Amino acid sequence: MAANENKIAIVTGGGSGIGLAIAEKFVANNITTVVIGRDEQKLHAAREKLGDLCVPMPCDLNDLTAILPLVKKIVEQFGRIDILVNNAGINQKKDFTEVTNEEFQRILLTNVTAVFVLSREVVKCMLEKGSGVIINISSMASQYGIPKVIAYTASKSAIEGMTKAMATELSPKGIRVNCIAPGFIATAMSAKALNTDPERRDKALGRTPIGFLGEPSDIGDAALFLATDASRYITGTVLRVDGGNAIGF
Repeated sequence: MAANENKIAIVTGGGSGIGLAIAEKFVANNITTVVIGRDEQKLHAAREKLGDLCVPMPCDLNDLTAILPLVKKIVEQFGRIDILVNNAGINQKKDFTEVTNEEFQRILLTNVTAVFVLSREVVKCMLEKGSGVIINISSMASQYGIPKVIAYTASKSAIEGMTKAMATELSPKGIRVNCIAPGFIATAMSAKALNTDPERRDKALGRTPIGFLGEPSDIGDAALFLATDASRYITGTVLRVDGGNAIGF
């Protein structure tokens, strides 16, 4: 298949962790993957690692005015967008009463508003050809209460609600929308949260029946499944990839 016949995907936060693992799975399956993030160095390292099908496009998605030109640039370069993975997200661990208005709003801006704006602009392109796939990345924080992550929890709960609303409205028009809720995955972001808090780490593992942390590639495999026709009859679902954490005791 010629490169210009490949499916075209966008992965936000594609320079590291789960985003990079998703990009890696896509590229391995001949999907041209545009990786978006703020850190140019990480994006170019991703390109070095994954090869020509990985296309770095630096952008700060918190600058909402930058999103429309970004989408236009991608469509001009590749002709279309087939897959969007909304993976970029930030977290903050802080006591509930200590979280400031600004901190709360900052997390909602990155994790919810930027996802909405990017999705809206990409959907306009997908509607023109009557097909597309959107995958939102949620968190187990939306499945049950985790202390000290109030803004993150609010943002990821919003993402799951948006997934269902988007799927209901867009699926009749050929666009499937699903969500992945990762459990405890071994990334730099989770290491920061767990390694400084052994009690939290033990609790996380203790209630995960599989008994070990997931790898970013586990989320990559789930994203690849949801991005392809293997999941053509699945929309509006939240797929937990959590080693059984949500049902563990």
